[in-house]
Amino acid sequence: MKKIYVFLLIACAMNMGGQCYGQNLWPQVTKEMKPWTRWWWLGSAVDKENIARELTLLEKSGFGGVEITPIYGAKGFENKYINFLSPKWMDILNATTDKATKLGMGVDMNLGTGWPFGGPQIQEKDAATKLILEEIVLKKGEQLTFPLKPQDSKHKYAALQALRAYAAGNKEINLDVNIDRISGYWTAPEDVRIWALFTARTYQKVKRAAPGGEGYTLDHLGSQSVKNYLNRFDHAFDHKNLKVRAFFNDSYEVYGANWTDTFLLEFDRMKGYKLQDHLLDFAGKGGDVNKTARIKSDYREVVDMLLTKNFLTPFTAFAQQNGALSKNQAHGSPGNLIDLYAATDIAECETFGSSYFQIPGLRRDSADVRNVDPDPMMAKFATSATNVYGKKYTSSETFTWLTEHFKTSLSQTKPEVEQLFLAGVNHIFYHGTTYSPQEVPYPGWLFYASVNFVPHNSFWDHLSGLNQYITRVQSVLQSTKANHELLVYWPVYDLWNDAEKLQHASHSDDGKEVWDKALKVHDVDDWLHPTAFYKESIKLQRRGYSFDFASDHILNQSIIKGNHILTSKEAHPYQAIYIPACHYFSENTMKKILQLAEDGATIIFQAIPKEVPGFSQLEKRTAMLQQYIGSLGFDQENKNQYTAYGKGKIYLTADIHTALETEDIFPERVSQTGLKFTRRISEDQIYYYLVNHDSETVDKTIELNAKSNYYSLLDPQTGKIYALTPTAGKIRVQIQPGYSWIILVSPNQKTDKVYVYMDYLHSEVQLTAPWKVNFIAGGPTLPHSRNVKTLSSWTKWDDQEAVNFSGTAAYETSFSLKKNDGKRYLLKLGRVAESARVFINGQDAGILWSIPFQTNIEQFLVDGENNIRIEVANLMANRMRYLDKNKVSWRNYHEINFVNINYKEFDASDWEPMDSGLMGPVELFSY
Repeated sequence: MKKIYVFLLIACAMNMGGQCYGQNLWPQVTKEMKPWTRWWWLGSAVDKENIARELTLLEKSGFGGVEITPIYGAKGFENKYINFLSPKWMDILNATTDKATKLGMGVDMNLGTGWPFGGPQIQEKDAATKLILEEIVLKKGEQLTFPLKPQDSKHKYAALQALRAYAAGNKEINLDVNIDRISGYWTAPEDVRIWALFTARTYQKVKRAAPGGEGYTLDHLGSQSVKNYLNRFDHAFDHKNLKVRAFFNDSYEVYGANWTDTFLLEFDRMKGYKLQDHLLDFAGKGGDVNKTARIKSDYREVVDMLLTKNFLTPFTAFAQQNGALSKNQAHGSPGNLIDLYAATDIAECETFGSSYFQIPGLRRDSADVRNVDPDPMMAKFATSATNVYGKKYTSSETFTWLTEHFKTSLSQTKPEVEQLFLAGVNHIFYHGTTYSPQEVPYPGWLFYASVNFVPHNSFWDHLSGLNQYITRVQSVLQSTKANHELLVYWPVYDLWNDAEKLQHASHSDDGKEVWDKALKVHDVDDWLHPTAFYKESIKLQRRGYSFDFASDHILNQSIIKGNHILTSKEAHPYQAIYIPACHYFSENTMKKILQLAEDGATIIFQAIPKEVPGFSQLEKRTAMLQQYIGSLGFDQENKNQYTAYGKGKIYLTADIHTALETEDIFPERVSQTGLKFTRRISEDQIYYYLVNHDSETVDKTIELNAKSNYYSLLDPQTGKIYALTPTAGKIRVQIQPGYSWIILVSPNQKTDKVYVYMDYLHSEVQLTAPWKVNFIAGGPTLPHSRNVKTLSSWTKWDDQEAVNFSGTAAYETSFSLKKNDGKRYLLKLGRVAESARVFINGQDAGILWSIPFQTNIEQFLVDGENNIRIEVANLMANRMRYLDKNKVSWRNYHEINFVNINYKEFDASDWEPMDSGLMGPVELFSY
């Protein structure tokens, strides 16, 4: 009871501008519940005064913390650069954390500069490593001269690790005794093909490195190389109390690296056979495609295990030894993403590009977006890793390249971040904010791939509206656990069992060679979308089921508790395990699946797996798998059957929905309305987060799976709380396009103010009177004030200063109203470019930063004459267009400098002016 008491005690702090009705049901806000932002330090040319100023501005706008990433610097400021981890840099870091602590904020930092990890401490021996497989053809009597080196002379730091000659019929001659020879030769006794395996270096350098952070990329698979990398930080930190909350590792953009010097030894230890004894098949030249695929599957699994064992585990240990958490972006890694995300304290996913939503009026100009659609299902690899282990946070690098520079509105960010919430993300990091000294003129320092959440951005004064919304949603998501019915098995062995080459051309902007199984957010069309796993997950989601993904490791450590599957003692239990159709399946996992069923679990196979993965002990493992499958007694010809198994049940069916309903596992019917949802649980309370991304208002009476005494609406847009009155166990939802609700289902938590539905809207006043418009903040110059009879974009006013202007204009007028105290009054602004703050009779009625640009204002209205003031901000685009048209120098950075969304040189001079201001119609309705 104490926990609930504290939960209810929180006054109305969560409302942040909203009005509190009855008891407050919002959780108490912590700094983690607020959005955080990636904070780029260009050249680490930072000083304590500007750091304090920027942190204060960020806190005032509603940010809970920053994530420091030092990168390349601005030209002309070289004398202010501070070398990464130098005593001066560490002093600045301490000043940053001290100031943040005083402001109630947190600080995370990249454990490096730019990305990926690397730097001056990484010498050639510790640099990112690749294997080289070369074929040498010798005629009988020809000689192989030692020492043997790769044919490409750039590989100076290379060593021969395996050497085999193959005669007719693939007869093998082991030449490993010659590996260390520094002179002499070997004479071919007959015509042979020789395969030589070398360990070499990729020579990749840290991307976007800051001063003091330049150098080779780290060998992430090597134990000693990772130790040597972390040693630099041990010396710099020197056991100080850093007050850094978490150390961060960015997305795995390690190009061409697929090896470590000790790989052959590790492979032998992990797989029980020597990879070099199968060199011809590993090279894909043995004539047995199946064997090649199996060996490469084993190879890829060893890569996955080494990445966890030698990099992520020591990285997490280092963070915890320094009083911090570890935070990792696993995507792009060549391994089992679920397990790699789970190997650190906080799993972090990423959104890249822009999604299409059917929300009316939501701007999405094709020329201003990347040809990349973020797939929310990709985020579930990270959120699943969090949920199955009962961890608290899944973070996200959010809004990377959402639109072209300076054209992103706050309204466009809302549905994108909502997709992440729906996928289970609960700790948003903006991408991002660039530190910029106050003396640097407009637009200040900027980062090349970001929505610029900076004070120079025209929407800055309205950004708190978005931040408050995110805070409210995250307060619920972080105070609860995922409440999902299903575990869906991810068959990674089907992905790994591939005989094709180990490298391919990257889809990245760098065009570099990457590992063939580097699972990137850009390549989901290749490795994710074609699979039965993905297709079945989409079907389940659309039907209304909630689920997390499970790896072999997760299943193998699960237990049964009351016929439910418990993946860890901190996780909420699951009701069933679903295994979509897959070809390769571990005999150990099958054994565990049967044990779970024996103990009471419900297991559903879409199809029976065919074979074990890999090459190691193939015959023995195959026999074990077939024995386990045979114990089920299934008829291989019957696609729909089940069997009791111990205390549980095992289904084999292509119709999972019937199987689930047979087990009384039902989908949420709310999905049939077109609403998207996620469901959370805290003790005996259930929360539903509902979002309308469709084109029409959803006005339905629905039955939720969760039932209790009280239903409350927590409005995350306003912070207001209302009682919802059920009828025969059903409640009515009325959610407009672009809007969201949080419904709390509770046996004892309630509020008194009953929600009033927007039925029979009656137009009271259409504000057609002339508007007085004053430009109050922005530039390059403030246009003259004017009166306008008809609302339109200020770029159409035959005023060049207005065309060039980015900033805020105040629209004022008055209207007469015969107020009825029994009515609610809804103000609709119509079209807004791009955000607004409303004042009624001098009282702040709130920020309208997103579609549908409307708010209830009855508490501010008076009977008779009313004054309205609407402060509207546009975007930075028009002013940037002006700067480029007039060839004003503002982008002058080292390395990549500043590029557009297609990674070409940025130039806004040929842009058309973007519509700006209040376009209406502005209308007051009653209901």
